[in-house]
Amino acid sequence: MDKPVRCYQDLVAWQKAMDLVTKIYQVSHKFPREEIFALTSQLRRAAVSVPSNIAEGQGRSSRKEFLYFLGNAKGSLSEVETQILIARNLGYIGDEDLNALLNLSAEVRTNSKRTPGFSQE
Repeated sequence: MDKPVRCYQDLVAWQKAMDLVTKIYQVSHKFPREEIFALTSQLRRAAVSVPSNIAEGQGRSSRKEFLYFLGNAKGSLSEVETQILIARNLGYIGDEDLNALLNLSAEVRTNSKRTPGFSQE
């Protein structure tokens, strides 16, 4: 039986998104210095946006608002995936880190299926 959701920290989607943010910071730390205000910053901001939007949505007073913020989180997750692939194309991410990041992203999506409004469609 699933544990009841009392706050955003109980949402598995939020927990997995936090893991993704941590890994993004670890991997992007190795990006070239000239990317600090470009791809590094954009990737980190998009990654931070995923759990932040899940948390903000869960903290709102209506289901409509919750779904709106979950939609934002879903969009940010797609942005993160795109930027990860750009980093790989530029040679900033090797196969091991690429697979780890994309697997974490997939975990966020998979564990979000239970959260209304955050489907993979």
